[in-house]
Amino acid sequence: MADQKRKILVIDDDETSRSIVKFHLEGTGKYEVTSASTGAEGVQAARRIQPRLILIDILMPGMSGTDVAEKLMDSPATKDIPMIFLTGAVTKDDISTQGGFVGGRRFLAKPVSRQDLISVVDSVFQ
Repeated sequence: MADQKRKILVIDDDETSRSIVKFHLEGTGKYEVTSASTGAEGVQAARRIQPRLILIDILMPGMSGTDVAEKLMDSPATKDIPMIFLTGAVTKDDISTQGGFVGGRRFLAKPVSRQDLISVVDSVFQ
């Protein structure tokens, strides 16, 4: 029986960030990563692939990460998918003093280390 990898969607306008996240997560052998470079593309991809987790950059042109999250939470098809904001808009110190959450939302600060990324993603599935 083949191993079932958990699907993760990364929505980020920065190609390097998407590639690094994909490399680290797929390198564990536990995750299959799909990416989108715009908020609108990310919303469509989330509806289409139904990932188990979505990582979203906040600062993107056009549709911001918070706008993407609102659209996903307003849709019955995607409202229950966990989301983590992966952004340079907050610092690691901001996040660590609040236990990884800002405004009730889970955050990871860019640049994110491989260890921190995998640890937080793994915790979603435990």
